[in-house]
Amino acid sequence: MSPPRTVNPPSSPPTRRILGIDPGLRRTGFGIIDVRGQSLSYVTSGIVRVPPGDLPERLKAILDCLGQVIVSHAPVQAAIEKVFVNVNPQSTLLLGQARGAAICAAVAHHLPVSEYTAQQVKQAVAGNGQANKSQVQQMVRRLLSLPADPTSDAADALACAICHAHGGQGMGGLATAGFRMRRGRLVSAADLLKAGGVIAGAVE
Repeated sequence: MSPPRTVNPPSSPPTRRILGIDPGLRRTGFGIIDVRGQSLSYVTSGIVRVPPGDLPERLKAILDCLGQVIVSHAPVQAAIEKVFVNVNPQSTLLLGQARGAAICAAVAHHLPVSEYTAQQVKQAVAGNGQANKSQVQQMVRRLLSLPADPTSDAADALACAICHAHGGQGMGGLATAGFRMRRGRLVSAADLLKAGGVIAGAVE
């Protein structure tokens, strides 16, 4: 008689801790989430309020403060929004320098950095690349089970982390699949079905 075969229990998926960054020369938002399989969980978020002064000192404040966040919470990956040229080239240049300081903070602590456009981030979180800030805040709150909407800068940073958790692929295999935007409001897939709405790509 052969001995009983031992069946090993399935191993649980590893946890990834992701730092999302919304760069700015006056306020730089940051948000950290844990990703475990299909589950997202909130770790922390906040804003680096950059003091006025000479540009080098302001960039140093971003570098130092984000470095402290990384040391305190030990993320293993970072995601940051790309910068596009707007009507004011000087503002774009300054924002790019703030973004560079944020990237340097991550790289100095050996984090791989991924970059996403604002449209990719909105698509990944709200299912709509043209979603407004309020819609992004609402969706971030819902996805991470927060008691209230995060501030705009923190929400954008958390949204960037969520986008990276998706691999930048939009409303794919994480918890966002259960919700959609309808006329500017969050509704669940079940509510859409009751109302006769279309679930796939249901953004109005």
